[in-house]
Amino acid sequence: MPARLTPVLFAFLLCNHAIAFPKIDPAATVAAARSQIGVTTSYDPAYRKLAYPGGDVPIDTGVCADVIVRALRKQNADLQRLLHEDMAENFSAYPKNWGLNAPDKNIDHRRVPNLCAYFTRAGKSVPVTDKSSDYKPGDIVAWNLRTAGSLPHIGIVSDKKAGDGTPLIIHNIGLGAREENILFLYKITGHFRP
Repeated sequence: MPARLTPVLFAFLLCNHAIAFPKIDPAATVAAARSQIGVTTSYDPAYRKLAYPGGDVPIDTGVCADVIVRALRKQNADLQRLLHEDMAENFSAYPKNWGLNAPDKNIDHRRVPNLCAYFTRAGKSVPVTDKSSDYKPGDIVAWNLRTAGSLPHIGIVSDKKAGDGTPLIIHNIGLGAREENILFLYKITGHFRP
C-alpha cells in the first residue's frame, strides 16, 4: 500500500521544494564564459524578439546577463526556458521593476534581478562576504554599480586571480565580454553557486 502524506508533510514539501536546476560543472562554466571574450565585443540592451527556447541576441553583442545565459546554456541549462517556466508559474516571486503583468520570454532571462530571483528560488544562493576565498570559479555574482539608486550587474567568477589573490570576473559591463578584477569594486548584492 503506498504511503500517504499527511497534510502537514505535504505543505512542508510544497513550501520547501527548490525548483529543479541541471547539474553544472564550474570549470565548464568558466571555460564557456571565457570563450565569449573577443567574440562578444559590444553591449546592446535593446529589446529583441528571440526564438524560444534557446533564443539569443547576436553573439557579437549582449548585456551582462547574456554572459551567464550563454555560459550555462553550453551545459544544457537554458535560463531562457528555465526562468520563463518558473516565472509563468510563480510570477509574484519575481521583481516588478518593468511594469509587466506576465512573463516575457524575450527579455526576462536577460534581466539581472530576475536571474537573482531565479537562482535564489533554485536554492543556489550562498552568503555574500568580503573574503576572496569564499568566491569559487563558476560562481555567479551580482552587484549594484551605483552608490545611490540601482544599476544591477552580474558576472562569473573566473579560475584566474589578480596579484592580490582576488578572483577575476568574466562579465560584460559595456565593452563586450572581459575578464577583470572587479569582485569588490562594487557592492555585491547576490552570490550564487549553480
